[in-house]
Amino acid sequence: MVTDRVGDFIIRLKNAGAIGNTSVNVPRSKHLEAIAFKLKELGFVADVEVSKKDPRVLNVTLAYDAKGNHKIRDVKRISKPGRRLYVPARDAHNVKNGLGARILSTPKGVLSDKEARRDRVGGENLFEIW
Repeated sequence: MVTDRVGDFIIRLKNAGAIGNTSVNVPRSKHLEAIAFKLKELGFVADVEVSKKDPRVLNVTLAYDAKGNHKIRDVKRISKPGRRLYVPARDAHNVKNGLGARILSTPKGVLSDKEARRDRVGGENLFEIW
């Protein structure tokens, strides 16, 4: 049984891209679905859809660049089940000089670091992706 659903989700995306898969199926929850749509908006995944066969599964299509390299180079889980880390909006810094993104779970939903600074809202610092 997986206790860290967000960590499992991002590692599945990273590992599927590392071996060249075009898509990956992950267990669905509203929180993971919101994170997946945010990653789609940021360009790290190509498409997100709920499986027609099983509504408890989320099908995520991975994004690759023109050379065939996976867009997700690496991920770093910040807040973990044993240690939740929260940041105010002013401390949501850029990742890799703007090449990556920090994903936050806020009262306004799942936001990237740029959106959190713009909206001046802090929250749980979930992970960094680049």
